[in-house]
Amino acid sequence: MSRAEEFEQLRPLLFSIAYRVLGSVGEAEDAVQETWLRWDASGVEPTSVKSYLSAIVTRVSIDVLRSARVRREAYPGPWFPEPLLEDPYEEPERAAELADSLSTAALVLMERLSPLERAVFVLRDVFGFDVAEVASAVGRSEAACRQLASRARRHMDAGRRRFEVDRREREELASRFVDAVREGDVDALRELLAADVQMIADAGGKGPLWGRGMFFGVDHVARLVAATAPSLAAVGVVLDEREINGQPGVVVRDGDGNVVVTMTLDIADGRVQAIRSVTNPDKLAHLGPLADGHALLRRATQERRRG
Repeated sequence: MSRAEEFEQLRPLLFSIAYRVLGSVGEAEDAVQETWLRWDASGVEPTSVKSYLSAIVTRVSIDVLRSARVRREAYPGPWFPEPLLEDPYEEPERAAELADSLSTAALVLMERLSPLERAVFVLRDVFGFDVAEVASAVGRSEAACRQLASRARRHMDAGRRRFEVDRREREELASRFVDAVREGDVDALRELLAADVQMIADAGGKGPLWGRGMFFGVDHVARLVAATAPSLAAVGVVLDEREINGQPGVVVRDGDGNVVVTMTLDIADGRVQAIRSVTNPDKLAHLGPLADGHALLRRATQERRRG
């Protein structure tokens, strides 16, 4: 097998590591490409190509994350990861860890970790690399990596909400939610939303927002969604149910199929706990052609006023 063929076999794993460390599709793809360039130029023939390339992509991702954190500290409004429709890497033995770590909520939690803690957590707890491999990847001793992993675990466990285990129940509830949104049914939405539900948007100062883009509480969120849905439908907006970051979600499109916004649903205890949307066009470009979200919002607002 050629070096290029070996790399292509491992590309899904390398991307999945980089995406979880960075929370960005574009930056993860760049990290994978940089990994190939470094390996191709090195001439090294490692004992384990998987461990060797995983170490390179981790180091590259740590460097990118350190510079990205400065930008994220100045990011206008809430920051969410770039939505990912499909994780290219599958490992049945670690399916639960892979799915949980991909969720928007988990990736937001990981933002609280230092770059080293995040990388160690991703390699050790998510992908199951042994401590020696993790130590080699991040350039720290095994003892230091155990401490980093322990700290990262505590931070994640302290902030993590446990989501529905039963996938079928979760998908059924999500479908009921989307139907209620389409129908603008306030009562149905109240039944599906948690009392302290959060509805938060990442616009990055560029995407469209209803109001401040942050709404809390079942009555407020249900009324807003029910009032907004008919006006959006009137201007041709459609809801495309998709799995996003391993969670039930919706890709909102205009009448021509162009992407307007993505939404993911955090579901626990039989209720929607949070609705997280991304309207920042910079974070949606990888999903396909984009709609003019601001123009759609203006038209929808006009329709709402007419009603």
